Amino acid sequence: MNAINDTIAGLELAQIGWVVPDIHAAVKFLSGALGIAGFPEPEHVRAQDLAMTYYGKVVAAEWLTTQTYNGGTFIELVQPLSGQSMFHDYLAQYPAGGTQHLAFRLPVSDFGRVTDELREQGYAIISEVDHPIARMAFFDTYKTLGMVTEIMGITPEGWTAVEQMKK
Repeated sequence: MNAINDTIAGLELAQIGWVVPDIHAAVKFLSGALGIAGFPEPEHVRAQDLAMTYYGKVVAAEWLTTQTYNGGTFIELVQPLSGQSMFHDYLAQYPAGGTQHLAFRLPVSDFGRVTDELREQGYAIISEVDHPIARMAFFDTYKTLGMVTEIMGITPEGWTAVEQMKK
């Protein structure tokens, strides 16, 4: 495990991603019981609209998502709706939901170096997205860390978006 520790040690923890069976119930719990406020209305996402891959192919998949900034980290909630994705896989294995990924961010200029290191260590990519605000790669680190590791290469436009989301 030392190799992955060394790879992610210098990166900033950006997000904790939870996959849940009912996003509205999760928001209600986090807001009410834990005082984590600021979740916007969940957004409907289609993987194919983002050209998001699932094991190398763009497939039809849909989910609801929302996130808020709390204590220095974004908290993302994802409720799978249809199709096949890493989120659907997680909920099929853990029907009650739970922490599915941790996301680490860095400038997009370092994205290739870090993702290459993780590939060289034998971690497979489950999903990838090339978005105007960030390049994202989700690595299968279940056996090592118990969850997926997301690497986010933030573009200059993305850093502006991050600061706006914090507010």
